[in-house]
Amino acid sequence: MLKSEFWGDETEAVNLALDWAIAHTVSGSDPKTSFKSSEELKKEVGVSITSDGLGAKEAMRLYSEVLNPATRSADDPMALAFIPGAPTRAAVAFDAVVSAANVHGGMWEMGAGAVFAENQVLGWIKSLLGWTEEAGGTFVSGGTLGNLSALSAAKHTIKEKWRQMGRFQNGRPITGYKLACASTAHSSVRTIATVLDVDIVTIPVDAGGHLTGEMLEKALVENPTIFAVVATSGTTNTGIVDDIDSIITVAHKYDIWVHIDGAYGGAALAAPSVRHFFKGIEKADSFIVDPHKWLFAPYDCCAVLYRDQKHAIHTFSQHAEYLDAFGNEEVNPSDLAIHLSRRTRGLPLWYSLAIHGTKKYEQAIEKSIENSRKCAEYIRKSSHLELLLDPELSVVVFARKGWTPEQYDEWSNKLAKAGELLCLPSKLNGRTILRLAFINPHTDVDKVIHILETTMK
Repeated sequence: MLKSEFWGDETEAVNLALDWAIAHTVSGSDPKTSFKSSEELKKEVGVSITSDGLGAKEAMRLYSEVLNPATRSADDPMALAFIPGAPTRAAVAFDAVVSAANVHGGMWEMGAGAVFAENQVLGWIKSLLGWTEEAGGTFVSGGTLGNLSALSAAKHTIKEKWRQMGRFQNGRPITGYKLACASTAHSSVRTIATVLDVDIVTIPVDAGGHLTGEMLEKALVENPTIFAVVATSGTTNTGIVDDIDSIITVAHKYDIWVHIDGAYGGAALAAPSVRHFFKGIEKADSFIVDPHKWLFAPYDCCAVLYRDQKHAIHTFSQHAEYLDAFGNEEVNPSDLAIHLSRRTRGLPLWYSLAIHGTKKYEQAIEKSIENSRKCAEYIRKSSHLELLLDPELSVVVFARKGWTPEQYDEWSNKLAKAGELLCLPSKLNGRTILRLAFINPHTDVDKVIHILETTMK
């Protein structure tokens, strides 16, 4: 019996929640437009937070029958918009364990065992990057916070370096710091620039959509206060991997920090067939990857790593009477990103990796790449479609010849409402296009091709 002197008997509430979770552990079955307006939900839900409470049965009924159906399932095999997710059932189930254990994962002293397991996952990612023992990292909520943490460490590190060199007053340029990135960089980079109070220097990409060292060098010569450059290993819109090797060569020539945003595509480091796109990544200064995207973990989870973790420790380490009392010699997760309190969100990935092994992960990622290649080849040979880019990772970008933006919207909405396929219009160089993001190894690519063949002619 789960009785509490204060909360009463919560046995029913716990059983209802856990029974629902077991029945719905990865329930992906809804690639359609099923969200509702706040007004619609207000009518169906009414007031759920009351002085006396609704009771377990009614609260669970509202979630199961009203709230959850008014969401879109990112893990459905036919949900190919945005960058979807496809967590293993083991990872989803272990997320419940993480919540039940309720471990404070910010400090080693409080979460040693859990943090140790997370660090083993980070060790695997470090091995994919080709980094040594000096490297380290932690898990944060998502790519935005991971990018923010890495670029905060970059700014602090370069400021100290410039101060010691006597460059600028106290290492701070009068005109302000600048951050370089391509026009194709993730939208979070511009938000982060606002938070860090730095200016963005947008660098043109080549004909294939890549940021290159050549174009970066022109920007560095013209903007001597650039402290870091963001390169992307798998852009969200097109799946393009920037020319990492040339970018790092040029950036380090000018003593500039290189951060790799691999939120989506960083997982492909585990796939031998595309490993060549990541040449030079072992020389990067920081890196992120979102396991809730292509490493089959549930939301929310991002790994942020530093080639030399002391830069992050010098930036983020917190000191206070109540913290310094711990006095352990281990590196705390709170020393490595912008957080203190933290759930051990890397554990669902640890559990799934420990069960299935890294080879199975490699095969699952390669399956997505194989599916994207097959779909792209169909589009290339079709008479009514146009392949706009050869897929580098697992995003297929294409157009329907002769269609207007309105026709794209009509086609997309019809399939979404029918629950057949979630494929939303996007833009590429001002042109309306479509994109299919293959992430889920359960996606039936032949079914996708059949839909493109029968609904777009």
